[in-house]
Amino acid sequence: MIQLKRKIILGVALAATAVLAACGGGDDGIDDRIGLSEPSVRVIHAVTAGPNLDVLQNGAKTSLLNIPYKTVSGYFNVEEGNQLFAFNLAGTSTQVGATTVNTHTGHKYTVVALLGTSVVDVLQIDDPYGKGLLSDSARIRGLNASINAQNVDMYLTTPAADLNAIAPTIGAVAYKSAVPASGQDSIYVDGGTYRLRITVAGTKTVIFDSGTLTVNKNADWLITTIPADGFGAVVPNRIKVLVAQSSTSSATAQELVSQ
Repeated sequence: MIQLKRKIILGVALAATAVLAACGGGDDGIDDRIGLSEPSVRVIHAVTAGPNLDVLQNGAKTSLLNIPYKTVSGYFNVEEGNQLFAFNLAGTSTQVGATTVNTHTGHKYTVVALLGTSVVDVLQIDDPYGKGLLSDSARIRGLNASINAQNVDMYLTTPAADLNAIAPTIGAVAYKSAVPASGQDSIYVDGGTYRLRITVAGTKTVIFDSGTLTVNKNADWLITTIPADGFGAVVPNRIKVLVAQSSTSSATAQELVSQ
């Protein structure tokens, strides 16, 4: 019986390996899916039209230096326990924001530099990554980094869906908050053709419409609203969206503007 169980586990693992290899694998490995991966962190520069930044970990400079707006680092492994991440103005010792991340095995963390009232704020998201071994679903989470759009609902739907007939995919996202909240797993959707519409929370008043877009199988999206006008943004609900996708190397977030 024990031998049979081992064979079954081995068979499932091999099948999962084949599935992940077929879809590119990347950051979505078996160790991630069974909760045994080392804790890992990625960094996002989401300060609209903000200055280039240097990223420090526990007081030491990382390889993320002079990074511009829209930079999404790849996930990199860190030790378990408290890890201090700070953002300095590039090439200086002037710190503009920092956060301490308490890391754990099997979790992924996102550290986001975003626009505050007059300075850079820093937000962190703990993602416990509960994806099934054989799932090819996409993972989605919303983040509101728009100081000029205090609470929003996000609808990720088929392009022709009537918003009046459905509930938000991601509801009541407050400024400087994520939904699902930090510490909870992302939501899962099928890969396919979608349309992202964002409304004032609790209403059907659309303030952002992506038009048609594609969410690939096994994608991992952090959908972040940001002020369209950067520092000094005063026009209520004038926003755009950054889509950060999971990766093992640094990339540029996709910037979406309302269609």
